[in-house]
Amino acid sequence: MIETNKAVLEKANAAIIQGDNEGFLAHCTDDTQWIFVGERILEGKEAVRHWMATAYAEPPTFRVDNFIAEGDFVTALGRISLKEENGASATYLYCDVWRFREGKMAELKAFVIKA
Repeated sequence: MIETNKAVLEKANAAIIQGDNEGFLAHCTDDTQWIFVGERILEGKEAVRHWMATAYAEPPTFRVDNFIAEGDFVTALGRISLKEENGASATYLYCDVWRFREGKMAELKAFVIKA
């Protein structure tokens, strides 16, 4: 199951890079919850869809340096670059902790800081 969850996250990430938000969301549960620690909480797939439409209006580029998987959790450590509201590109370091349920991403706890 651990390797399966990691493969699901890798497949979902590939969709994001290609600008395929719906392809990514297909790997999330309908009641997925995203917690951006210290910033905001998104409840449900529709809230994530709405957030992605703005945050990923232009597909981000990112690199995962490490995946750490155990049980129902996969942690991804890396960096992501995306366009800000002013059009400039910004790079962030992140640690995403994903909890899986029945092969789908049910929860994200994202720790993100500007590089």
